[in-house]
Amino acid sequence: MADQSKYQVLFKVNSPKDIRSLTTSELKTLCTEVREYMVDIISQVGGHFGGGLGTVELTVALHKVFDTPNDLIVWDTGHQAYPHKILTGRRDQLHTIRQLNGLSGFLKRSESEYDAFGAGHATTSISAALGMAEGSKQRGTKKKVIAIIGDGAMTGGMAYEAMNNAGVKSSNLIVVLNDNRMSIAPNVWQIHNYFNEMIAHPEYNKFKGAVWDLTGKLDQFGDRIRKVAARLERGIKSVITPGILFEALGFRYFGPINAHNLVQVVKIFDHIKQLNGPILVHVLSEKGKGYTPAEEHVQRYHAATPFDKVTGKAYKKPSSVASYTSIFGNALVEIAKQNEKVVGITAAMPDGTGMDYLQKEFPDRYYDVGIAEEHAVTFAAGLATQGVIPVVAIYSTFLQRGFDQIIHDVALQKLHVVFVLDRAGLVGADGPTHHGSFDLSYLRMIPGIVIMSPKDESELRDMLFTAVNYGKGPIAIRYPRGSAIGVDVKDDFTNLEIGKAEVLSKGKDVALFAVGNMVEYAKSAQDILASDDISVELINVRFVKPLDIQMLDSTAARFNKIVTLEESTIVGGFGSAVLEYFAEKNYKNDILRIALPDSFVEHGTQEELHKIIGIDPDGIVEKVKQLMMNK
Repeated sequence: MADQSKYQVLFKVNSPKDIRSLTTSELKTLCTEVREYMVDIISQVGGHFGGGLGTVELTVALHKVFDTPNDLIVWDTGHQAYPHKILTGRRDQLHTIRQLNGLSGFLKRSESEYDAFGAGHATTSISAALGMAEGSKQRGTKKKVIAIIGDGAMTGGMAYEAMNNAGVKSSNLIVVLNDNRMSIAPNVWQIHNYFNEMIAHPEYNKFKGAVWDLTGKLDQFGDRIRKVAARLERGIKSVITPGILFEALGFRYFGPINAHNLVQVVKIFDHIKQLNGPILVHVLSEKGKGYTPAEEHVQRYHAATPFDKVTGKAYKKPSSVASYTSIFGNALVEIAKQNEKVVGITAAMPDGTGMDYLQKEFPDRYYDVGIAEEHAVTFAAGLATQGVIPVVAIYSTFLQRGFDQIIHDVALQKLHVVFVLDRAGLVGADGPTHHGSFDLSYLRMIPGIVIMSPKDESELRDMLFTAVNYGKGPIAIRYPRGSAIGVDVKDDFTNLEIGKAEVLSKGKDVALFAVGNMVEYAKSAQDILASDDISVELINVRFVKPLDIQMLDSTAARFNKIVTLEESTIVGGFGSAVLEYFAEKNYKNDILRIALPDSFVEHGTQEELHKIIGIDPDGIVEKVKQLMMNK
């Protein structure tokens, strides 16, 4: 995939041990070549990009100074860890990243002994590293444990919970704060803003400039005054930088230092390696460093599809069919224009959730709370107590973090909060940490919640309108990643009857209840089965909770064979709800549940995974035929 002849050092490094024998000059060359290699490979196959470009020197320095894998490096998520993968024996597999049976886009313990902790969700590194440090202490192994947190993860409360615990325990833990001023979208970390504003304040710089100008005219006395002023400046910075907060939490603070000055980073790591207790090293890096398009368009290159490495332009042409995300974003703006009570909330992902549409149209009615899903949910609950209608748009996999808050702060109090779950079902290349496999199960158990899933973009619009107008408690909509179906969308909205399913076509042999995007697969399977003289009655579920009891009773009376189809785990989802209801009614129908397995699904394209699992049209046909053979 890459021309090895143009790399002088990179292909001599097959493990971190090889890094430790390199000279400073060779280390600098290695950094340059790691960046070039990332551009070469990721431009061809796609993947997380900008974060890794910003951590090259940091990664080289970590493996130069610390005895990995005996010493443990814990990365937050994996956005920043592609250089780590390259330098820990996975260089030649980088071209397989995020592809079926290839390297994971995140950290994965089963993939490498250098991946000390698996992670795909942010803000876990300090907690995990603290556990490792205390575990090492318990076992007497004296390992050095280093957590690298950044890319916006310091906006999450879990990081501070862990730091507080580490300070209380005086644990031997090193935290590297990789401050690149970004997450996926511009960072909302107020501590960083405070630091920047104070250092850049015109009065501060005017004073500093005046002291330097004056003392420059005072010969040797001026030099002495300058030295005193420099010490004073360092003292002022110690008060106004984040150091004061981290030291209050029990950490010794070092920084901020330039993350791209390799010599300086190696020097500071060599120094702190000898120290005990909680230590925080604050490094300033640039996301996208070394590749101009990524430096200039940080959000676009957080994760990239294949692109021309010379121009930076993506090869993939945008789909002619709008995405579910954009359909939601536009519909929310239309509804917000009609209803001034509506506001939007996102957890650091305005573009990914479509909330950026509201941000542009109604900035005063838009909230980005950072990578803090638990806070987002309870914050929404507070808004709802004041007659505001909060629409909380969070990926299915990330809303798992707010599960307790949905129960305790929203549902228990019957507060009207609208939850919009993007990326429900299998998301593809991001794999098991990001698949939205569990939302139907973890939401369905909550008393009083309404759960909807649209079959197409028109129904999504109507469901959002219905959710905003519901007013009786929490209500959720879940939809998949990617392009919508391409149906015509009407200009107005329709309020749907809560808990009412929709019969799409009549049949006589088997009834098939399909949830959300699975309706399209069910239609294809229905056509194939018709050619084999199997007549399918197709029902669009619409509401996973409450169930359409009348529809279930009617179907149970007319069909012995009933199939449920959902892109969610088979444990506790819609199919389970049907089984529970039939058991209560003592119905004896033959029920087949088609769903995701009770296991974690690895990464690959959505189409590949659907086929492997057997929820694509061919898989549905095969399973239905087997059901029909049962007497």
